Amino acid sequence: MSQSENPYAEEYNPFQAPENPSDPAGLGGTHAEAIRNAHLSHEASVKSVGALYMIGGVLCLAASGLFLFIPQGPGAEIGGMFILLPAIGIVQFVTAFGLRGLQGWARIPTGLFSGLGLLGFPLGTVINGYILYLIFSAKGSMVFSEDYREIIAQTPHIKYRTSIIVKIFLFLLLALITFGIVAMVMRA
Repeated sequence: MSQSENPYAEEYNPFQAPENPSDPAGLGGTHAEAIRNAHLSHEASVKSVGALYMIGGVLCLAASGLFLFIPQGPGAEIGGMFILLPAIGIVQFVTAFGLRGLQGWARIPTGLFSGLGLLGFPLGTVINGYILYLIFSAKGSMVFSEDYREIIAQTPHIKYRTSIIVKIFLFLLLALITFGIVAMVMRA
């Protein structure tokens, strides 16, 4: 069989360097798809932080609403809580929507909240350190860039798949939070 009859003769070279897995041609997709696939996990993590901030906003607003129903004794000064908790809750909501939409401005309030959260040693330090990494790392800068939003618009078919275990834990966490809020309201 001559080389012209063998279609694989030119393609196979045992001395050729291995292909780069980040090369878009090797992935069988476009350059935008390669970038999106490389940053998809980071994007999902940032959006998850947005969901946590949304929960924090709900808890702050619920706690401020509970102050209306809790009887206050003489000399109880909670006036600042009526202003502080709803303000924190609203800022967390706005930040959550910014994080979920990958808006660059959301990095500033997230950095401030996470910077304060570092004081919650040991668990708060670890969680907020990770959030700071997500927001301010090189991948975080890319995920919050205008170029990446254009890549998302070009690749709407690429979706992050959450595992069933994560979904179960999220459901259990939400059930626990709901149970705690109902228990606090029933007790008051």
